[in-house]
Amino acid sequence: MLNSNPERLVPQLTLASQSRARRQLLQDAGIDVSIRPTGIDEPDLSQFSDLEAGLAHVAELKARAAWRSGVTGWILAADTVTRVDGELLGKPEDRADAERMLRLLSGSTHDVLTGWRLLDTVTGITTGSVECTKLTMRPWTEAEILAYLDGGEWEGRCGAYGLEDPDPFVIRTEGSHSNVVGLPMERFGVAWDLACRALNT
Repeated sequence: MLNSNPERLVPQLTLASQSRARRQLLQDAGIDVSIRPTGIDEPDLSQFSDLEAGLAHVAELKARAAWRSGVTGWILAADTVTRVDGELLGKPEDRADAERMLRLLSGSTHDVLTGWRLLDTVTGITTGSVECTKLTMRPWTEAEILAYLDGGEWEGRCGAYGLEDPDPFVIRTEGSHSNVVGLPMERFGVAWDLACRALNT
């Protein structure tokens, strides 16, 4: 847990996202977080020649949009994308789109990238990074694809897939597990600890 000392003052944190997975990661780390989705029109990441710069830009846009809406304290924003064979996969639009994504992921080695920004509304300064995790999946059977689609787990998931622990389809993970879920907690934890230290000095 990031906040293991009950006497330690903790900054107010708002998550500029409706991602249940990110919220759960933060809560599991002992962080009390408020939710404020921004609803901004996000730029198409495929338009960026540098994908990592694009992810960082979108996360920055989300954080500052939440700030403009009146949020105070610290704001966390993030954007996650899956890259397989050069194609970028975000959240599926419908079941057919989810099926297309799952078939692309089946038997592949692909990247999951998350750009995140932590914004201090007192100073307007942000900190963050872009994390990349490489996953190798075993091939899916036709029955497994249909069962996964029927279960609805693809809804709201980047690349139409939500990583489990242990995972029945992923045979190798290189990098941060939580990054695939939606936020690299190892990196974020360092920045959050610095914010807490500043508040307690």
